Amino acid sequence: DILPTVPTEPITNFINDLEFNVLKISNMKTVNRSMLANPNVKGMLGVIRYGEGTYDANGYRRLFGGQLFNSYADHPRVSVTKIVNGKPLKSTAAGAYQFLSSTWDETAQALGLTDFSPANQDFAALGRVAARGALDDVLKGNLTLAFRKLSKEWASLPFSPYGQPVINLSRARDIFAANGGVS
Repeated sequence: DILPTVPTEPITNFINDLEFNVLKISNMKTVNRSMLANPNVKGMLGVIRYGEGTYDANGYRRLFGGQLFNSYADHPRVSVTKIVNGKPLKSTAAGAYQFLSSTWDETAQALGLTDFSPANQDFAALGRVAARGALDDVLKGNLTLAFRKLSKEWASLPFSPYGQPVINLSRARDIFAANGGVS
């Protein structure tokens, strides 16, 4: 008997999608604040901020849509609606890494964070990098792999599946290097 052949491409794509769609909250426990001094961590955090539109002095205070909030006591929890491509888009994203309030709550609990200060936003972003399984890639300068994993967390990064505007890979590499990263 001759058995029909099964195409491997969709299976390969499915496995790749699984590999790049990791979210393991327990990985956040592997990070510590001293890692924020690592040049590649600094480089990646700079890329994320650039992509999220918070790469300026007020980035840590920016709400989705561009307005600023005044207190770092907690995530501001302000829901903003913007018209994007003719459709309303509603979000609670805030801060340098545009954390949704639910993402912040999950991350703050995992890392024991008590406020939304710039230092805690940086540490939380590092925690999310670890949760997405990208920390080793970042530390080793494996940017393509790191961006593939992190694009599920930050829609502005190369390879994002969300259909929002993204920074291209070449620009992301340049920003990474400009922030001290080495690949």
